[in-house]
Amino acid sequence: MSLNSLKLGTALAASLFLAAPFASPALAGPAENTLVWSAEKELTAADTYFDTSREAVVVSQHVYDGLVYWDQAAQTFEPLLATAWRQVDPYTLEFDLREGVTFHDGSSFGPEDVVYTLNFVVDPKNAVLNYGDIKWLKSAEKTGDNSVRLHLNEPFPAALSYLALVLPIMAEGHFDKAEAGSDGNKRFAAVPANGTGPYKVTGFGTGDTVTMEANEAYFEGGPKGKPSIGAITYRTISDGATQIAELMTGGVDWVWGISNDQAAALAEAPHLTSVNAPTMRISYLTFDLKGTSGTDVFTDVRVRKAVGHAIDRARIAKYLMGENSQLVNAACHPTQFGCTDDVAAYDYDPAKATALLAEAGKADGFTVDFYGYRDREVTEAIMGDLAKVGIKANLRWMKYAAARDLIREGKVPVANMTWGSSSIPDVSAITSYFFGGGPDDPAKDAALQEAVRRADLATDPLVRKAGYTEALQLIADEVYWLPLFSYTKNYTYNAQLDFTPSADELPRFYATSWK
Repeated sequence: MSLNSLKLGTALAASLFLAAPFASPALAGPAENTLVWSAEKELTAADTYFDTSREAVVVSQHVYDGLVYWDQAAQTFEPLLATAWRQVDPYTLEFDLREGVTFHDGSSFGPEDVVYTLNFVVDPKNAVLNYGDIKWLKSAEKTGDNSVRLHLNEPFPAALSYLALVLPIMAEGHFDKAEAGSDGNKRFAAVPANGTGPYKVTGFGTGDTVTMEANEAYFEGGPKGKPSIGAITYRTISDGATQIAELMTGGVDWVWGISNDQAAALAEAPHLTSVNAPTMRISYLTFDLKGTSGTDVFTDVRVRKAVGHAIDRARIAKYLMGENSQLVNAACHPTQFGCTDDVAAYDYDPAKATALLAEAGKADGFTVDFYGYRDREVTEAIMGDLAKVGIKANLRWMKYAAARDLIREGKVPVANMTWGSSSIPDVSAITSYFFGGGPDDPAKDAALQEAVRRADLATDPLVRKAGYTEALQLIADEVYWLPLFSYTKNYTYNAQLDFTPSADELPRFYATSWK
């Protein structure tokens, strides 16, 4: 399907939608000081250890606190459960903890909770889903009535970013309450949520509904602040049309991720607001660089470069992402520390793509399986551009986990994937993750891994930037990845809601209020 036909179809759907009379909104949210938000994802846990979805990250940020807080607007780390911290040596971080904090069950927060949580998640036998985010951490120990030390496996300058965004602190013994399933494994995700955050979970359905209410005992003076909205409900609504209908009639106050045309149509409703905002997610292509997927076409760098020149990234970004999307040339998000645009770029040039294919012995083109999992219209638009230079792509559409596993096994010739870095503002969350020698590394390039590791371990910011630049330039030169563009996200919500989206894709409902 072409971009033009896609655009025409969504525009027609939008016009039909607007032709229907608007239902009178219930506006129960502001009247009852509640907020109902919705997405397609069914949650399995209220923390990031056993559900790494974006929606779970959002819920976790409201229910739990980390040691530090990342202020997206100011680009600074602020005290949260810790009031101060210091780097004792390259392998040791020390934190002074906030006093007078309680968990939702009324128990007091202290160093024992930090030690328990961090020692639990670094133990491989507990199989937390975000283990890749914490492999730098060795252990935690109590050093005083209100202090802890973190011992690192290696120097890791980005530690604060991870502590702020993906390492919520649980009460001591929290996961010990998990019951064993029929297979003998503990059901850690099923343990009822009990955090120190501004909201406490009051109901957790089978993943389709999560209810929370404001924590009246939330501590004063923290960067999250006392919440204004009294209750929040998350609803799983897998059908997009139903989600929009609920938004129109007041059953839902806030949604995200709908198409540009849908957002524009909804903006016509006087009781709704639509905003297109940038995010830290990027779209990219990953290739079978070793020839293990049943075809060796992408082992030739000239073919990979040809793909780069065949795709009209600017057009796809403009029409399918929106005004806040930007082209991405390096294997990172431009806002992350260590990212650089000083890399080889593959501008749209079908003639050059055709010449490169001919040079690689593929003048007649070829047919290949093309995998994708997110935003099918984007993947199909890419396929349309490839077809124009003789590359016929057979779409293999599947869920993320299935595609990821096949890529790891070397069974995927080429895939259109995305990565949001868990909103971590450091390239270690993307470049190091995918090119540091781990299971997701498609290149296994020793020189590249050395540059990444040198940057990861350096405490001098200039040394870090130099190492990452070297790595990113090598990735671009060899087209180990083909970065495409940054994602945007459409937020549509009740016009009476005083809400401001942020580029880290973490809606802060605790800082939101009704007008």
